[in-house]
Amino acid sequence: MKIGIIGAGNIGGNLTRRLTALGHEVSVANSRGPQTLTALAEETGAKPVTASEAAKGAQVVVVTVPLKAVPDLPAGFLDSAAEGVTVIDTGNYYPQRDGRIAAIEDGLPESRWTEQQIGHPVIKAFNGTYAQDILDRGRPQGTPDRQALPVAGDDPAAKQAVRDLIDELGFDTVDGGGLDDSWRQQPGTPVYGNRGDADAITKGLAETSPERTAEFRA
Repeated sequence: MKIGIIGAGNIGGNLTRRLTALGHEVSVANSRGPQTLTALAEETGAKPVTASEAAKGAQVVVVTVPLKAVPDLPAGFLDSAAEGVTVIDTGNYYPQRDGRIAAIEDGLPESRWTEQQIGHPVIKAFNGTYAQDILDRGRPQGTPDRQALPVAGDDPAAKQAVRDLIDELGFDTVDGGGLDDSWRQQPGTPVYGNRGDADAITKGLAETSPERTAEFRA
């Protein structure tokens, strides 16, 4: 599969490592330019590109940049993607880093805000996952206590594509509902940073309060 990754930090870098190892064709971009991605490209075989080029021909695009940087993504960066491209949003709102975003403070789910900024539906995944776990904790299907990740989104086909990809990476998934339900996996919730299995994640999603914790409010 052709996959574009925009953001080469901890999550983006480790997804690049694992997805190339699984045989996917990965293009990776960051805010500083492809010349700064030489080491990652040499390590993984991924193609370093600009953010404008990352989605070219991609069936899946991963947006894994700080939330404050989402509005600065190049206009039309998804125009050259494959028809029906699935966009994964891994982002979280950290007001100490991102500044105050009024719509999110007023209750708009983080990924719904991101969707509005980029003008394309997104699937929320990987946002509560420790980056190192992507490298270290993947297990074969059927492994007892296999770690599970919540996945939220409105498009059933796109959500299934993301769940299949996560399974390939070595993790179970739990359906987190539509994107308006994605607040259940935001920072401060029981599933954020939770390394539990599918039962634990299902329980955590059900126990989540819609009230954002003080730690994650401006």
